[in-house]
Amino acid sequence: MFRFIIRRVLASIPILLLASVIVFAVVRSTINPLAGCFINPRASKADCVRLTNDLGLNRPMYVQYVKWLGHFARGDWGTSLLSSRPVFPDIRSALANTLVLGLTATAFSLMIGIGIGLYSAVRQYSVFDHLATGGAFVGLSMPNFWFALLLQVFFGIYLTRWLGLHEPIFATAGMVKPGSEGFDALDRLRHLVLPMLVLSVQEIALYSRYMRASMLEVLHTDYLRTARAKGLREGRVIFRHAMRNALIPITTVATLSIGAVAGGLIITETIFEWPGMGRLFVQSMFRGDYLVVLPWLMVTVTFVILFNLVADVMYAVLDPRIRYR
Repeated sequence: MFRFIIRRVLASIPILLLASVIVFAVVRSTINPLAGCFINPRASKADCVRLTNDLGLNRPMYVQYVKWLGHFARGDWGTSLLSSRPVFPDIRSALANTLVLGLTATAFSLMIGIGIGLYSAVRQYSVFDHLATGGAFVGLSMPNFWFALLLQVFFGIYLTRWLGLHEPIFATAGMVKPGSEGFDALDRLRHLVLPMLVLSVQEIALYSRYMRASMLEVLHTDYLRTARAKGLREGRVIFRHAMRNALIPITTVATLSIGAVAGGLIITETIFEWPGMGRLFVQSMFRGDYLVVLPWLMVTVTFVILFNLVADVMYAVLDPRIRYR
């Protein structure tokens, strides 16, 4: 297993290099960092020319790429064009906030989705199974931005008015209460619930459907009939033998849904003003701050590769027949 992980890490290096070329070419061809300078009445043409020379934008594209990649590999991610602050601390802070939201939503989605799918398979064609199926179709067809606005209106206006509260039960914007100091776990939870629900609604529906289908397939296998014939308790048959094998397709689905979660984070963080990677990306794109967008995309690509590696390792953990050499 250790040798397999080392080989995968080494094989990821050319993938990251290719991704860096594509990322740099796309970003530099779509973002004009000097657009604001040339339309600014307070900036002269000489100022814009001097800024062009300082940023090296007058050099050939491949020279700009090699210079940027060299600085990026050494940990020098540059300075934001607008805030004049180093890019790395801003991305590090935004990444930490995004991981809190994304990992919490993923864990919640897996726990609820797997539980619903498991019970639906065991109680096939029951009232719960029909309700879960209908709820899954509703969840899959619900856009993130629409559900986010519904939650904000309901919890921020209607529920607060009905209960006669001075502030909503769950915060509808931000990550902490304005003016608060220090870490308050309850306040952080109040701000986390609504964006977590927005990210989880489609993932719960997806995981529940895949878990139900996978579990039904496993429940009708010969080795489970043999396990029951040996006199094993039904709970042990379900959780020890059936569920473990049924989780293998879920691992693949969870890995493939990372892109959907990342896309949902961009929308959700913007709507709820959560200071994470998604909000940072939107702000940087609108402002033409390509020195923030470039490392943002590279960090995202790195995490996608990392999660795929984790998925491959999980296959071997769930299925003892799988051995990597």
